[in-house]
Amino acid sequence: MKCVILAAGYATRLYPLTENFPKPLLKVGEKTILDWLLEDIHTSGAVDGYIVISNHKFAAHFEEWAAGHSLPITVVDDGTSTNETRLGAVCDIQFAIDQLKLDDDLLIIAGDNVLDFSLTRFIAYAQEKNTSCTMRYYEPDENKLHKTGVSEIDEADRLLSMEEKPANPKSHWCTPPFYFYKAADVKRIKEAIADGCGTDAPGSLVAWMCQHSTLHSMEMPGSRYDIGNLESYQKVQETYRGITK
Repeated sequence: MKCVILAAGYATRLYPLTENFPKPLLKVGEKTILDWLLEDIHTSGAVDGYIVISNHKFAAHFEEWAAGHSLPITVVDDGTSTNETRLGAVCDIQFAIDQLKLDDDLLIIAGDNVLDFSLTRFIAYAQEKNTSCTMRYYEPDENKLHKTGVSEIDEADRLLSMEEKPANPKSHWCTPPFYFYKAADVKRIKEAIADGCGTDAPGSLVAWMCQHSTLHSMEMPGSRYDIGNLESYQKVQETYRGITK
């Protein structure tokens, strides 16, 4: 299994902090956000390579970080230099697949999230289900449902549908940016793009894939801290205590 880290964004809401520095390499406590994620994932023993997809503006930062790391990390530069010319998450995934000729199962994660639970539990869940998988968490605030990906789930955890930023949410289940795709479904990503799948948000691929394959959804066993602006970054710095679940 390979782990693909989506890190080609420009984090404009965190300017000036991220104007010339990538958000996933910001420190939370004594580690970078990426170190928290990758060091945890590696304890599963299931991942034999990590691919960080960067834009051209920040690629050198990631390469310097990777060079000082003991994990098998490859940095892929998608060639873009501005937020306006970004490829979008789904096209970035396909770009990495094409560049590295990937034919493995893929764990795909956003590189800018801090978690208080271990992603090894999600990997074990996906291995048990033996299908492509997502995670989900319950969001009681309907206003927030209009700003994220919302899933429909059946009683057996089967993912029935997913919609990005719905006008009329079909449930209170939100889908965070952590995904597992079986190799057979990875091969269909190019088909999804050609079929008109949205390419900016990674959840758009889930929305397409669950209509063409079998996916399950694991309830998130803890909290996710999305660092969206300077205030939220400061709050995480003050409150985060590491992986406790």
